[in-house]
Amino acid sequence: MTMPDTVDADAARHLTTREGWRAFASQRPSVPALLSEDEYAALSGLDHHARLLVVATSTVRRTVTSGRRLILLNRHAVSARRGLIVSGPAGTGKTIAITQLGLAYELQDRARHPGVDDRIPVVYVTVPPAATPRMIAAEFARFLGLPTTRRFNITNIIDSVVGVCTKARTGLVLVDELHNISLTTRHGAEVADTLKYFSEGIAATFIYVGIGIEHSSLLSGTRGAQIAGRFTLIPTHPFPYGQEWKGLVSTMERTLLLHRYAPGTLVKLDRLLHKRTDGMIGALSHQIRGAAIDAVLTGTEQITQDSLEAVPLDVAAESPGC
Repeated sequence: MTMPDTVDADAARHLTTREGWRAFASQRPSVPALLSEDEYAALSGLDHHARLLVVATSTVRRTVTSGRRLILLNRHAVSARRGLIVSGPAGTGKTIAITQLGLAYELQDRARHPGVDDRIPVVYVTVPPAATPRMIAAEFARFLGLPTTRRFNITNIIDSVVGVCTKARTGLVLVDELHNISLTTRHGAEVADTLKYFSEGIAATFIYVGIGIEHSSLLSGTRGAQIAGRFTLIPTHPFPYGQEWKGLVSTMERTLLLHRYAPGTLVKLDRLLHKRTDGMIGALSHQIRGAAIDAVLTGTEQITQDSLEAVPLDVAAESPGC
């Protein structure tokens, strides 16, 4: 597992495929022991610091708890299954929260059905920019490895997806980048209808994720009212400077593997880190991982205030309120 919005590079590119998701769910990460300097010199600390481990933030815990509750409530529902919307600014840990929910459900399903390879408990798709109904149907098909050539019309694709998900006992569908849908456009409204059709045809709990969903057209009008009436909202926010923030910094610090790092350095700089990142978990992860990678590349093997400030952050973190 990795820090928010920094899923292992290979897995991140392919989470929207069945093989990529299975690889992600099969990872068993742990913090390796710090090697001697001679052993360490023969290896590279770059890969470890490029990934690091997941921190169970309040957002992750709430999403996993709420999602698992809905899965149980929906288990015997014939129609009108309830769903979850995770919405907030970029960099607040939305994607990591839903992937951790998906991971928990996938592992639970594997434990209940050991040695069974034809089950697909979790489907993960992203909504492409300017999506059309066929595009969103093709995303589902791509995850499942189904053909989407031109000779397959949208009805063929949708029927195939629903059929495979039903046969494979899919119980959780994660739909990311939902903000790419606008109900004010014809295509956007049709995409929303397509997702609704999938949610009615597949006996699964649907989780929607996006930026500012609660303030968008997706929850307005007749279509929006249907979504709002069936989905629970979990908002994500930048973390205020407080005990949870301090705990996040402390937890991340314990994953560092640097020979000349002075324990407690990051903890002492937690207020600076909050000011630099504006409380964004994604920016915090990038800041610490970047400084750790620099420490390995330069051979200093330590992190200081200067080395932290030398790591450029994203525009949103560098310019709060932009």
